[in-house]
Amino acid sequence: MPNQTPVQVAWVTRDLDATEHMLTALLGAGKWTRMPGIHFGPDMCTLRGAPADFIADISLSYAGDLQLELIAPISGDSIYTEFLAASGPGMHHICTAAADEEAFADAVRAAEDAGAPVVMQGVMPGGMRFAYVGAAGAGVPYIEIAYIPPDIQAVFDYIKSEQQ
Repeated sequence: MPNQTPVQVAWVTRDLDATEHMLTALLGAGKWTRMPGIHFGPDMCTLRGAPADFIADISLSYAGDLQLELIAPISGDSIYTEFLAASGPGMHHICTAAADEEAFADAVRAAEDAGAPVVMQGVMPGGMRFAYVGAAGAGVPYIEIAYIPPDIQAVFDYIKSEQQ
């Protein structure tokens, strides 16, 4: 795999308010942008190869150039609910971004070849693709590989610009 710089660090939480407050205090995060009730349906997401169906509240901010993501599961089974059940709230994954869909597919394949299988994957509205790979036995719970199309990147850039 090529050298990857994380573009995001993500936490799973039961309490967006408390986590936003603490990360603002500890990392200097700016304004948080909430996206409530994001539905990941079976037509766009899989969990361990089977159709997934869950809802999560998501909140985004930035600390410098690094995107901070908070995920609060609402319903259904996902790697987020599994994480909360196993270890409680905490840091969940880091994300790297692929330049295009071909690079995304190559990065996912390279991760699997390296022994980090896909645990959950899907496509968000707007065409953003994501795959969570993991090798928990080696101390690597989850790395998210994403392809962020220009329209979604524009939304992220706007959220980042609101931090000033």
